[in-house]
Amino acid sequence: MKYPHLLICLLFAFGLDGQSQTPLTFQVLSNGESLPFALFQSDSLEYTGQTDRNGWLEIPISREFESIDIKINYLGFHAIDTLVTYARGMESIALEMRPLSILMTEYVVSGTRTNKRRLESPVAIQVLSGKTLGKVNASNLAEGMCFQPGLRVESNCQTCNYTQLRINGLGGSYSQILIDSRPVFSSIMSLYSLEQIPSNQIERIEVVRGGGSILYGANAIAGTVNVITKEPQSNSWSIAEQVGLIGGQSFNHQLNLNGTILSTNGKQGFSVYAHDKYRAAYDHNGDGFSELPLLQQTSFGANWFLKLAPQHKLEANIWKIDAYRRGGDQLDLPADQAEQSEERDHQILAGGVNYVYQSKDKRTSGSSYFSFQQTNRKHYTGIAQSNGWGNTSSYTLVGGAQYNRIWRNKLGEQTMTIGVEHQQDYTFDAIPAYNYLIDQLVDLTGVFIQSDWSINSKWSLLFGARQNWHTNLSSSILTPRLNLLYKANDKHQIRLSYAQGFKPAQAFEADMHIAFSGGGISRIEVDNDLIPETSDSYTATWDFNQANSQTIYGFTCAGFYTRLHHAFTLQEIGADLLGNQVLLRSNGSDAIVGGISLDARLNVKDWFQVESGMTIQDAFFEHAVSWSSELPGEKTFLRTPAQYGYFNLGIRPEQDLNATIAWVYTGPMLVAHFGGSPEQMQDELIQSPSFNDINIQLEYLMKLPSSSTNITCRLGISNLLNAYQNDFDTGPFRDSNYIYGPLSPRSYTLGLILSLAD
Repeated sequence: MKYPHLLICLLFAFGLDGQSQTPLTFQVLSNGESLPFALFQSDSLEYTGQTDRNGWLEIPISREFESIDIKINYLGFHAIDTLVTYARGMESIALEMRPLSILMTEYVVSGTRTNKRRLESPVAIQVLSGKTLGKVNASNLAEGMCFQPGLRVESNCQTCNYTQLRINGLGGSYSQILIDSRPVFSSIMSLYSLEQIPSNQIERIEVVRGGGSILYGANAIAGTVNVITKEPQSNSWSIAEQVGLIGGQSFNHQLNLNGTILSTNGKQGFSVYAHDKYRAAYDHNGDGFSELPLLQQTSFGANWFLKLAPQHKLEANIWKIDAYRRGGDQLDLPADQAEQSEERDHQILAGGVNYVYQSKDKRTSGSSYFSFQQTNRKHYTGIAQSNGWGNTSSYTLVGGAQYNRIWRNKLGEQTMTIGVEHQQDYTFDAIPAYNYLIDQLVDLTGVFIQSDWSINSKWSLLFGARQNWHTNLSSSILTPRLNLLYKANDKHQIRLSYAQGFKPAQAFEADMHIAFSGGGISRIEVDNDLIPETSDSYTATWDFNQANSQTIYGFTCAGFYTRLHHAFTLQEIGADLLGNQVLLRSNGSDAIVGGISLDARLNVKDWFQVESGMTIQDAFFEHAVSWSSELPGEKTFLRTPAQYGYFNLGIRPEQDLNATIAWVYTGPMLVAHFGGSPEQMQDELIQSPSFNDINIQLEYLMKLPSSSTNITCRLGISNLLNAYQNDFDTGPFRDSNYIYGPLSPRSYTLGLILSLAD
């Protein structure tokens, strides 16, 4: 009985007289180790429970020869869904669960705002596990997001290295980033927080491309990224130390700590994580000015849950980030005494509470929640000891409630979801010497309704809408969506979706970034006549998955098309009274982004794993955009390659040895290069070369004898070919936005992880 899904005839114990209750004990295992608090359900017995901390569950049975259905779920493992029968004399049954590979996962929440099996969700969802982040040596969210089709992370500043995530060719402000399904990423936080979210905090990342998750709010035009943090599952702790060398010259260090405590009855759990990172500045071209800034960051967080009753659960989390970065030259001096300097000092506090209810019959559920995030920032951007000091204060408040009800009848199964959510964002960002000020308070209220209708075993239809009330809208706006799933069989799924979206007229994260350009600074202003941008998004996806006891393989082919109406553009309009460059955010013509992405996967008994994806796309405005006042306009989206992709190869030749090769490809793209540096006197549109970023990591696990303590050793090389940009501007008058290619040069890392499980 190696694989539980092959169990067809297991025996079930009853008293000889058929009247007394006889206990039958189940044990849930994986590779010989028990799985505590696995969820156990049987509709025929009307029984729902979970295994104890040792993976055991005892059920009293009073009827003979009863065929029962059994469903067992455990996060990170393939679900068991089988029919079990009992023959007299059986007292216990061991059920073996297979761990999910990095290529598959079972339950997701992002596509429908309800718990749903991924392959049965009408919304196409890609999942990146926290284990994968470790295998590709991603220390934070930014370094791991490129290992999904249609996703690309880029650095947008040579001095401060702020990053943004592009989905299906659209900029960062078109993507909704969630933490545990809550939109607590404010505009200012989005500038640097992709780097500020450490990977040891992350359980998994769920990605919805296109407008399929527009129920989460206005920013979900390109897609939604839901970062699910680690929830307590078993008593364990780990400490990980990693040191590295960037470009052969800059020291890099990080320390991670994770710990989990569960009560003996599994009704309460508490987990903590901590992260400390130091990265020395890196100067690639030897001009004395950094290409990677000095970075010092400390993070701490905790998750807690309490099961008040079998149907009631209370959850809470809190996390704190202190992050300091400094780029430019003369880093040993105060920022305002350097020739060119950009300094950012962040203090971020975030958290939330969530109450969840589920009825005994699993047909009714609901939740209410509140989340917050506050960011305080002191910053400096200046040349030749100018007075470029500024202060930022920002907060986000999110509160809401959701109700779900399942109906089953002759027309199939329908899950109805209704909810309300209110979000308030406040941003104050000021540099008095530059006459720069953003003082913005935005309220967004959404009321949503959704019907997830499983018509039969082959067809599912999801339709829903969200009514939005926004501070900068003269009237409310409706954003509908429609998703259709056709399952030809267990191997093939075809999904079609349509969604409308909108972006309000307000300042976004890119508007908060002050760049260097043309011997001064460059900043963005928002047109007073800016009107909302709206969108129509279409996607079509074909999924194929084949699994047996030895092998899992499959592929996904997805087409996407998004039309932006009155698209936001950035155009140079000259200089302000201080002589600094000004880019104006205004409405332009319609814009179109469309393409196709292909990804394939193969897993052979978890010792050989391959996953690869490629995106081919086109993105353009219907009318040219004058990005420079000196040159003709351009229709093609800047900083948007027509091809990009990734490849992951994992090999486990022995049980305790893993090797991973990760490759990220970025094709050529048009990049704006403003004149002012010794290398670039005039504005010019540059076509960048293609890049192949290859990472290698070896991992060896040592299990200490007579102990549950493990020691894992890691050795890694990032950007093996040193495919890094080689035409950076030099000196203080460089165009700091002229940056493309991989996030860092060739780097070496050595890590050690000490872990203990109960």
